[in-house]
Amino acid sequence: MADTNVERPTTTKPAAAARPRATAPALAAKAALARSMLESYSLSGDRLKSKRRPVVKVAKSTTSGDARPRETAVPRNVAQLRPSTILTTSENSGPERRTYLTEDEVERLMKAAPSPRDRAMILVGYTHGLRVSELVNLRWSQINFETGRIAVKRLKGSEDGEHVLRGREIRALKALKRSAPIGSRFVFLSRRGASMTRQAFDKMLRAAGAKTGIPDVHAHLLRHGCGYWLVNMGLDTLSLAAYLGHSNVQNTKRYARVNADRFAGLWQD
Repeated sequence: MADTNVERPTTTKPAAAARPRATAPALAAKAALARSMLESYSLSGDRLKSKRRPVVKVAKSTTSGDARPRETAVPRNVAQLRPSTILTTSENSGPERRTYLTEDEVERLMKAAPSPRDRAMILVGYTHGLRVSELVNLRWSQINFETGRIAVKRLKGSEDGEHVLRGREIRALKALKRSAPIGSRFVFLSRRGASMTRQAFDKMLRAAGAKTGIPDVHAHLLRHGCGYWLVNMGLDTLSLAAYLGHSNVQNTKRYARVNADRFAGLWQD
């Protein structure tokens, strides 16, 4: 029987060689690398967002001999945009869209209108600051020729009111009344005898604007034009809000643009 108490030789692993201590130049290189990595990232909230790299535009060569794409570097100050992003700057943006019509422009549109009905619609809409829906839905029951008044029925939560009809309005409306079918309820009718539509009026107004050289014309500019004309004539804010049917005076602030001629003669030298 073999002796189990025989001592087995023990094997010892060689001691691991000690790591050399990092020198000052090596520590400086690691610190510079860490700083460069931190500079390429910015902390936003709980996420680490990588800064956007310089944009590189790739353009394929048009020559048949060079089939490889050619890379053209784009300046760093040009940001990469999503396809749906639209930039408007002073260099590439067009002229500012108009916000209202002047009295002279309204007169030019009336002269370019093709029919007495269209001229009357422009005049009434501008004089009383009507929205296009309020204009096309105007009924004869709202017109009182005896008193020379018009009952304005406002929409969009605005307040109704009663306005005075101008003499040229009365003449234009009476001419339409004489030519209107018997029993018609609406003031402005289409060729088929139905009430005028918003789209048809806006189309006519745009055509008149193109004919007279007035760009970007639409029906709501008549209402804004009325507000700006009244404030330039010296009408106070509360009266203007009541005339346009504003239930909130804050909506009347947009008409604070006034004509500088109103202030002429305030200072006497």
